[in-house]
Amino acid sequence: MRYHTPSTFEDAARLAASASGLTRFLAGGTDVLVQLRAGMVQPDDLIDLKKISGVDAIERTEDGGWHIGVAVPGIRLGGHADLCADWPGVVEGMELVGSTQIQGRATLVGNLCNGSPAADSVPGLVAAGATVTITGPNGTRTVPVEDIPVSPGKTSLAAGEVVSAITLPPRGSNGGDAYLRFIPRTEMDIAVVGCAVNLRLDGDTITEARVALGAVAPTVVLVPEAADAIIGTTLDDAAIAALVAAAEAACNPITDKRGTVEFRTEVAGVLAKRAARIAYSRAKGENA
Repeated sequence: MRYHTPSTFEDAARLAASASGLTRFLAGGTDVLVQLRAGMVQPDDLIDLKKISGVDAIERTEDGGWHIGVAVPGIRLGGHADLCADWPGVVEGMELVGSTQIQGRATLVGNLCNGSPAADSVPGLVAAGATVTITGPNGTRTVPVEDIPVSPGKTSLAAGEVVSAITLPPRGSNGGDAYLRFIPRTEMDIAVVGCAVNLRLDGDTITEARVALGAVAPTVVLVPEAADAIIGTTLDDAAIAALVAAAEAACNPITDKRGTVEFRTEVAGVLAKRAARIAYSRAKGENA
């Protein structure tokens, strides 16, 4: 195995593009190092991104959004008061990934690029309208987070491409978001269903919304119909009922030992209702 420590993302992309065997990137390492020790993978080239300037930074963008480096661990996201104030749903999704020890290493980008439909941090990013910057042999491009996963364990990244940053949009006024999941145990389990809701108010009326579901389809899914169900409403009972119906209709889950299709579908509606109410309260400036 060849171990590389590039100093720029362009160098990392060139290394990956020229590699002929199995290549893995190393940022937090909570996936790849476990896989190495278990003998599940043996990369020909391991490209460590941690020597690249800015990969551990959380910074405001010029328009008031957030730039998050690829090696920022979950524990630092949870300790960043301003980021938590703007995007609590994004942060609380990442804070559900693993134990305290894992939180010291696991990253948003790693959780995204692992390609799991049950990834806890991804629905919040999708609901927030987050984007990723991708660096490759032909330069850089920016794509929505929801376009990265394509199937379980697979992403849309081409050979030689690497995610070089995550960007969250400006929070703006009168906005709120939330992420909830259902797991059989009280902690450190994989989501049976996850749901993130992000919305904005004008007075008491919802003017913008995005709803994302996890673990109910081959990828995390953005559900425009669920957002449409609550836009223009004050989240009254009729809007909640329409939201639940839209969330359930978007489900395409599997039955396994952790839950049936019917169970996952019902839970998706329940979590959508609860997450919407939390996001709505946060948008109104209430504690939730």
